[in-house]
Amino acid sequence: MKKKDTRILLVDDEPDILEIIGYNLAAEGYQIITAENGIQAIAEAKKHQPHLIVLDVMMPEMDGIEACEKMRAIPELSETIITFLTARGEDYSQVAGFEAGADDYITKPIKPKVLVSKVKALLRRFKEAEIVDNTLKLGNIIINREEYKVQRGKEDILLPRKEFELLSLLASKPGKVFKREDILDTVWGNEVVVGGRTIDVHIRKLREKLGDDKFKTVKGVGYKFVV
Repeated sequence: MKKKDTRILLVDDEPDILEIIGYNLAAEGYQIITAENGIQAIAEAKKHQPHLIVLDVMMPEMDGIEACEKMRAIPELSETIITFLTARGEDYSQVAGFEAGADDYITKPIKPKVLVSKVKALLRRFKEAEIVDNTLKLGNIIINREEYKVQRGKEDILLPRKEFELLSLLASKPGKVFKREDILDTVWGNEVVVGGRTIDVHIRKLREKLGDDKFKTVKGVGYKFVV
């Protein structure tokens, strides 16, 4: 996807922030749409169907958390990347943002050039994994979901069934944060009730076998796979 075809919706109630961020991203070649509150953001998102939404938390009329929840209920925006702008140290806002359906967060204040780099990383990182014949290819890792096989380079990695299913889930959308309850529901379903500690143990084993840098813990929320 070329930059000129990439639509980014910026949402903030401070005009100066919109102007500065918008200017720097537009200079990179992205299409920029702006909104000053959650209500406007929803309307613009429906109209333009952006690839990425950068959403402030604290805004008048409708805050970012509520706006995110409403946008996540719109089918046309199901694949849109949503990242929050949160003040440094606002752990509650970050967790609430993930619970509302956000994919990531950016801590402010942030220098424009750093934000541009972050946006580039988000757009690159959240690309769907390449799927050929039910096989995921992510860098040097190949996951064959039909044969339950994993390769890292030329090395075959043997994984028990639940570790494989957990890896397959996280790797299906690199960069997406999967909430712990969603992981339990998808991987373990209606089996014997297991606690969150079970996920931690499986993640630890996957890190040992595939690399610690491939799995990131999002405190209070869940995990994501990093390409």
